[in-house]
Amino acid sequence: MYQKLTPKQKALTINLDPTIYGTFAEIGAGQETVRHFFRAGGASGTIAKAMSAYDKDFSDAIYGKEVKNRYVTQNRLRKMLRYEVALIEERISRDNNPDRKFFSYANTVTTINFDKTVKGHGWVGIRFQTKENEDYNEIVIHVKFKENDATLQQETLGNLGVNLIFGAFHYSDNPRTLVESLYDDIAKDNLEIDMIDFSGPAFAYVDNRLMSLQLVKNGMTDAVIFNSQGSNMLPADVLYKKNIFAVRGSFRPVTKVNIDMLQNGMDMFLKDAICTHEETEVLIEITISNLRADGDIDERDFLDRVDILGKLGYTVIISNFSEYYRLIDYFASYTSGNIGVAMGVNNLLMVFDEKYYKDLSGGILEAFGKFFRNGMRVYLYPYKDPETHQLLNSTNLKVEENLKELYKYFMRNNRIVDITNYNPEFLEIYSREILRKIACCTKGWETQVPEGVAEMIKERGMFGYKEELPLKQFS
Repeated sequence: MYQKLTPKQKALTINLDPTIYGTFAEIGAGQETVRHFFRAGGASGTIAKAMSAYDKDFSDAIYGKEVKNRYVTQNRLRKMLRYEVALIEERISRDNNPDRKFFSYANTVTTINFDKTVKGHGWVGIRFQTKENEDYNEIVIHVKFKENDATLQQETLGNLGVNLIFGAFHYSDNPRTLVESLYDDIAKDNLEIDMIDFSGPAFAYVDNRLMSLQLVKNGMTDAVIFNSQGSNMLPADVLYKKNIFAVRGSFRPVTKVNIDMLQNGMDMFLKDAICTHEETEVLIEITISNLRADGDIDERDFLDRVDILGKLGYTVIISNFSEYYRLIDYFASYTSGNIGVAMGVNNLLMVFDEKYYKDLSGGILEAFGKFFRNGMRVYLYPYKDPETHQLLNSTNLKVEENLKELYKYFMRNNRIVDITNYNPEFLEIYSREILRKIACCTKGWETQVPEGVAEMIKERGMFGYKEELPLKQFS
């Protein structure tokens, strides 16, 4: 467990280290971070330059113009970091400054507007060395402010900047601690970090997907997204003004049932919403509670699931939304477009279980108001009972007696529709049975997963798979 220090203590520690030297460039919310270093004392040996190119024309003259005049972007931040580091290298002689580790800290943010309708967000980052002759590392994060006062947001930003700089130089060998330390002296109710990216030689071993997982696991954000290549994505960039189609599951492993549900549900969604693939974001969701199903989160298992989904070309969202209505509420905060969710019969029965909504003042009615908002539609995949062989769909599944009329309402208004174009052969595929066969090296499961998945599971020994070795012959 690391020792928590105040922003002043952290700033002073950095200032008193003669090997650390760099610049501060803060745009949008004033020079809130560098102020801590000036006030802590001993800053003359640390701060090469502090600036705030607040005016857009002046900022453009330094860093260049931005596409569509967007200044609060990741691209802008990285431009600032690299420009400022290049300037240090150009103007400060290494011969006259031996053993110095250069850095550049930057942020570009917008705080809450006058009408308090937009709370503000921004990009914060540092480019730094851990050794004098080593290549530079970068840590870039995206933040969303939650406080309702611009001054308070600026103070939070200042504390965050100090935490980031201190963490870069003191916790670079332990990124988990670094991530946790970002909230030192900051309440999680005041700030959300919804994306983080580590790069450079000090983080060569770091998997940014695991760092994203830490954000959700530690309550720093509700959800993180990464694309099929495993790159962290800003949720706003992925979801803004898009139509969204999502499928939730354990995907341990992904089966032909999952893909059949997704593809056929997606075809119906595109037709109903009168939209194209290009206008729609398809998301595979795994919840934190699902990852914790067998106890604490198994990170290897987590990466196995995500790697397979990535190989199949899907974008993955990891969330702490145990209830479906919270997922839809989250999507609706980014888009007013159409939203569709494909699910199986068992999941729909859980949606209609009142015990999950005891914490809501409006109970299940409040949850449904958020879940079925703006024309959101459920695409229901049938279920074949392995014992009775009865086929269950929207017409014959049984909800509690007191919810029957409510269920009929959603049915009659086409808010719950059956996926009819499914493959009947897939209805007898059960993921738990596949998982058991994989762990026991029992043949036959390979045909029940999408093409290429079985080979990947075997090659990497996923989900407990161990290649069956031939028996040795003894004479």
